[in-house]
Amino acid sequence: MKNNQRVIGSSQALADALDHASILAEINRPILICGERGSGKELIAERLHYLSPRWDKPFISINCAAISDSLMESELFGHEAGAFTGATKVYQGRFERADGGTLFLDELGTMSLKVQEKLLRLIEYGEFERLGSAKTQRVDVRIVAATNENLPSLSKQGAFRADLLDRLAFDVIQVPPLRERKEDIEELASFFAVKLSTELGWEYFQGFTPKALTSLKNYDWPGNIRELKNVIERSVYRCGFQDEPVEKIVINPFTRANEEASNNLINTQADTIESKPSGFSLNSSLNLKEQVFQLQQHLIQQALNENQHNQRLAAQSLGLTYDQFRGLLKKLK
Repeated sequence: MKNNQRVIGSSQALADALDHASILAEINRPILICGERGSGKELIAERLHYLSPRWDKPFISINCAAISDSLMESELFGHEAGAFTGATKVYQGRFERADGGTLFLDELGTMSLKVQEKLLRLIEYGEFERLGSAKTQRVDVRIVAATNENLPSLSKQGAFRADLLDRLAFDVIQVPPLRERKEDIEELASFFAVKLSTELGWEYFQGFTPKALTSLKNYDWPGNIRELKNVIERSVYRCGFQDEPVEKIVINPFTRANEEASNNLINTQADTIESKPSGFSLNSSLNLKEQVFQLQQHLIQQALNENQHNQRLAAQSLGLTYDQFRGLLKKLK
């Protein structure tokens, strides 16, 4: 695979998709790959190319959602010098660069109807013109397209050409979402963790605790493999190099700091509440939440006073990071 990428997992759902791709690799027809974002559609497209007779020819990809409508036509078909403002020289589009090989059109559902019309002509006749040119270009390109949209539904709405859908969908490969192949999660998680550990120069990776693996398998992964990779790398990095397996899985990086800081302060309160911190007394007229809030305020203020209002030292005295301490300052006003 390109860039040393490989498909990881041994679930039946994944095996079925890979077998389907292997069979279709031999036939020179357009293929449509359907699957949720982050599910690995590009890896399936690469498999179709590298197992095909075109394996030694170019594999060119383009994300249709990342390029504006005004530039998409030029990106795909190229342009002549002077075709539009800023076009100072001849530009070869993706189809010309993929001649003899495979062009992968990712996020196909975002393509405009105008570009769809030119794409249909190229599929039918193998011909196109660069922007600003009347000269017909001929190419031999196999098209593999991918989408997370419901193209038949878009076609009924008039947002996607029905005739283009017919031509692209000689056959359709369905890539399973990660929630349907949970038996692959541990293998994928270990792969991403070891890779990051190597990148960070750590000697080894100790693995995950059973609690961590349960957390991973109980989550639905709406972002699929891409989301899993980010979560694993974040969790391993925050855990740091140590002699014990990773136990805490950080799925949401936006809530962790304040939640953990509150937990640490609650633990501090449990250790000190019996002795009642100096200058602080419980008010029985307040409910538990209000008393805890006041105790947190008192502990923060006391830590600041004892450390000459140095927030970093105050944070250390409470067993918090500086960012956690700052978050609590804002929360507690």
